[in-house]
Amino acid sequence: MTTYGFHASHEQIAPSRLLRDVQAAEQAGFQMAMCSDHITPWSNRQGHSGFAWSWLGAALATTGLRMGCVNAPGQRYHPAIIAQSSATLAEMFPDRFWVALGSGQAMNEHITGPWPRKEVRVQRLEESVDIIRRLHAGEEVSHDGLVTVDRARVYDRPDNPVPLIAAAISADTAARAARWADGLVTINQTPEK
Repeated sequence: MTTYGFHASHEQIAPSRLLRDVQAAEQAGFQMAMCSDHITPWSNRQGHSGFAWSWLGAALATTGLRMGCVNAPGQRYHPAIIAQSSATLAEMFPDRFWVALGSGQAMNEHITGPWPRKEVRVQRLEESVDIIRRLHAGEEVSHDGLVTVDRARVYDRPDNPVPLIAAAISADTAARAARWADGLVTINQTPEK
């Protein structure tokens, strides 16, 4: 059965309007929604960049939609923070929240430091996924690699694990993510791609 979702584009629409839009999408019959987590719009003309994690709490609380967020842990966000924030939403809204993890885009992630090569970003993503999964499982986690974690634990977790979806554009990235991902989100491309 096909499930129809609404994309909440934070880089194009103000958060207050986007909240009303996702509520209207549910009333129109949409069954799920997702949003991107941008600090910078694609262009200044678009002019918006609401904080996705605050917005998600409001959107989940005021709709019955299943929702997800595309996020790049490891640079702008520490993976322990993503583990805690995603576990909190999933605990509050059981079986309604998922997170799509990717290696990021320079336009959003550069604000916290130099932008690394793709192979470094993919390795950092894989470390972050492992850290997030372990924290979601209730483990105390310490890790010393491309990201550092010192005795972190997430105390409030959902009964069912938060699905960790891969955000991938290329076939190579999707194939590598298949080792850890619970699903895949991508952009509209030709069937051959």
